[in-house]
Amino acid sequence: MQMPDPNPAILSRKAAVVRRLAEALPEGAVIHAPEEVRAYECDALTAYACPPLAVVLASSTEEVSACLAVCHEEGVPVVPRGAGTSLAGGSLPTADAVVLGVARLNEVLEVSYPDRMIRVQTGITNLAVTGAVEEDGFFYAPDPSSQLACAIAGNIAMNSGGAHCLKYGVTTNNLLGVTVVLMDGTVVEIGGGHMDAPGLDLLGVICGSEGQLGVVTEATLRILPKPEGARPVLIGFDESEIAGQCVSDILKAGILPVAIEFMDHPAIIACEAFAGAGYPDCAALLIVEVEGSDAEIDAQLDRIEEIARRLDPVELRASTSAEESAAIWLGRKSAFGAMGQMGDYICLDGTIPVGELPRVLNGITELTESYGLRVANVFHAGDGNMHPLIIFDANTEGDLEKAEALGADILRLCVEVGGCLTGEHGVGVEKRDLMEVQFDPADLEAQMRVKDVFDPKWLLNPAKVFPLSVSAGRRAA
Repeated sequence: MQMPDPNPAILSRKAAVVRRLAEALPEGAVIHAPEEVRAYECDALTAYACPPLAVVLASSTEEVSACLAVCHEEGVPVVPRGAGTSLAGGSLPTADAVVLGVARLNEVLEVSYPDRMIRVQTGITNLAVTGAVEEDGFFYAPDPSSQLACAIAGNIAMNSGGAHCLKYGVTTNNLLGVTVVLMDGTVVEIGGGHMDAPGLDLLGVICGSEGQLGVVTEATLRILPKPEGARPVLIGFDESEIAGQCVSDILKAGILPVAIEFMDHPAIIACEAFAGAGYPDCAALLIVEVEGSDAEIDAQLDRIEEIARRLDPVELRASTSAEESAAIWLGRKSAFGAMGQMGDYICLDGTIPVGELPRVLNGITELTESYGLRVANVFHAGDGNMHPLIIFDANTEGDLEKAEALGADILRLCVEVGGCLTGEHGVGVEKRDLMEVQFDPADLEAQMRVKDVFDPKWLLNPAKVFPLSVSAGRRAA
């Protein structure tokens, strides 16, 4: 993955930059020793790594502002970082950049149940938001698989979703307001504890902007009353394409489950070996969960089972207890850890129209065979958010490059059928050079003009999102 060469002028001024940062921030907030910054050299896309110039661990909006103001004056690039769970190289630094981590901003600032909102610092983990309100019968809906570790800051940057986004939407549907610090240190409030803010939809611009426009330090989030109950049904099929058809048929019937998750045979075998969830040995598996009162749940599951039986499933098992529900979900929740036992892997997140699931699954199979690699599919089928896991051996020369080429072809297929390059992992560096597949030059120019407004010097999160050939004239020299 090509990254721009570090600016030698910045490297030569490292001591002065670190000194200015240390003077502007509390003791212990700035680290720069080689053995200390190595922990920040990459995110969960570990194939590429680069130790940064220095790392700032801020504890408040004011400290974020002070860091950015210094870096702006010094012309030093800044890479915002949440928990580092990004799978697309979204927080990969350059050698001349300062990594600005927000993990220490982890406080709950305000909760209002009448207004159904919670205001938090953005270093707090996704799961901790629900943890703050669940005893009072509320929850925060977006639930990425990494929710135990991932930070709200990263969720906002990548517009993350999760298994339950089919019913409740992704981050942008649950975000009411933000405090964001611009590259020059200016603090801006956008939105707040109300349904809609007047004027331009700047909140929609910030959510999903991948650290290109500012650093979000506080967020006002929508919380919801917990449903009366929820139960899943497990459905196994002899063919992946038929499982894809079942997803389409459920949604066409007007049923809105809270989640529809898909696993193919390689994923099923790996998860069963890892978690022992009692999954059948079949080509494809669906987990469909509905919620509501007992009567609502029974009625929805009856309709889903009726639809599934028309497609001759090899197994159809509806949960009848909390223990059975936990067992059905156990393998799916363990999927990414289970895949690690199969080898190194790249996890994609192209998104497609749900009606194209059978065609895309067949296309992925054909592409995989042509490359001679293995792919396991486990994804949010209800909203077409694909997560093909391309398995390779990092110790075999050329395997990584082959896996990346296969990934690029799969993402091209997603765009070809009317989908997009990323559903929740972001573009980062992984999909940066594919942006021209989805967007024409005018589209990319419009996006870059927005960045010009927020970050005129192009110092925030360098070499991400936009192809280097397209952004060359704008990047900081």
